[in-house]
Amino acid sequence: MRVLMLYPAFPDTFWSFKHALRFVRKSASSPPLGLVTVAALLPSAWEKRLIDVNVTTLRDRDIAWADMVMISAMIVQRESARQLIERCKRAGKTIVAGGPLFLSEHDKFPQVDHFILNEGEITLPLFLSDLARGCPQPLYRTDSFADMTISPTPLWELVDFRKYESLCIQYSRGCPFQCDFCNITAMLGRKPRTKTAQQIIAELDRLYALGWRRNVFFVDDNFICNKRQLKEEILPAMIEWRKGKAGCNYLTEASINLADDEELMSLMAAAGFNSVFVGIETPDAESLAECKKGQNVDRDLVRSVQTMQRRGLQVMGGFIVGFDHDTETIFDRQIEFIQKSGVVTAMVGMLQAIPGTPLFARLLAEGRISHDMSGDNADGTTNIIPAMGLDRLKQGYNRLMAEIYSPAKFYERIKVCLRNYNPPRVRVRLHASEFYAFVRSIWKLGTLGDERREYWKLFFWTLFRRPRYLSLAITFAIYGFHFRTVNALNGIR
Repeated sequence: MRVLMLYPAFPDTFWSFKHALRFVRKSASSPPLGLVTVAALLPSAWEKRLIDVNVTTLRDRDIAWADMVMISAMIVQRESARQLIERCKRAGKTIVAGGPLFLSEHDKFPQVDHFILNEGEITLPLFLSDLARGCPQPLYRTDSFADMTISPTPLWELVDFRKYESLCIQYSRGCPFQCDFCNITAMLGRKPRTKTAQQIIAELDRLYALGWRRNVFFVDDNFICNKRQLKEEILPAMIEWRKGKAGCNYLTEASINLADDEELMSLMAAAGFNSVFVGIETPDAESLAECKKGQNVDRDLVRSVQTMQRRGLQVMGGFIVGFDHDTETIFDRQIEFIQKSGVVTAMVGMLQAIPGTPLFARLLAEGRISHDMSGDNADGTTNIIPAMGLDRLKQGYNRLMAEIYSPAKFYERIKVCLRNYNPPRVRVRLHASEFYAFVRSIWKLGTLGDERREYWKLFFWTLFRRPRYLSLAITFAIYGFHFRTVNALNGIR
């Protein structure tokens, strides 16, 4: 059996970092972890080929080579997925699909022959068994959750590492919190399930043996879901593994209560974590209560962010406007919070209702779902009818995004972050791509860019006051170019 594994294209989005990646001559942020994990679950005798259309071209001869096509996608990849499926179907191929897009919208893809939904460790073997007996079913799904200790090491040999900025590891699935706009608990449950330290080290060993020396993204929705295991097993093992090695740094996602645990933050920094995405959502207490974001209530959110920064963790933040309790003051309050906290990478989106979430169920019952969601958290759209009115929400959102990513505000925010940031001193391995990015930034941002004045002010401020972080300051400046470009594509200036 020859299997062609396809990953659809992402549009220009906040998280694609497409315009920033060109500075380091990379094509995409990270490869499709789900597909290379599924590849490891397939029979070893099968031939496998991965085509990520974000980094390479799907050729007719690739399709002709395959006996079966497997495709996985997120909601934001909907249109590209549809095009790929139609193209492969015209070639007469059997299509097998899975992933978040098809979990929520499988009824909208009639050309797919077989859907393998929920967690592949459970549903894929059922499909393979039926396939071997000649009676594969059109739909496989389960209400059970997989044991992460049986999840295999992904088949990284299928991936061209040269095209990506980071690779991925998944330590856990599930989240103990109940944020009503989030579909993670609906998909993966509230009881987190984790891999062992031996599994994590085996995956790191594999990446290192294949020559990887750059960033590794732990794609957990809440990395700190099992603090005891992290402190006693996972992080100590990663610290030991890191000795004598240079080049690998980690980023992940975690809840804001990470700031309450000094020991955990110190261990993460020592293990090589330097960035964490945190769902901050809003400084408004009533809106936090509305969306059941209890872990963010009754705390000084700015102080929590800066505590993590001082412990060596850059904080990327997720923010939402459009809650029912939001008034028109929320836009200025969000701007003030983002600037004061020094969250350089601030992903602000209008509230969207994802099918399968409590929020979607409530708004559907109220007749407030207007259309399918885009899947893009920061494209200036929403699929709900907001309490403040759609026009006022859009106007406020556009002003907010234009202001926080204006050169003056953005570069000032970088300084706030760098004043607080205090990672442990480690041996840094610079790549040729970083030098290329620096030279290109001088031309693109410091010479041609509208922000050239702010660029050079930041350059010399960092050089004289925080010289250790000059490379990071330039990286942030390049991020800003990407964010402003995406804003412009979304009509925000």
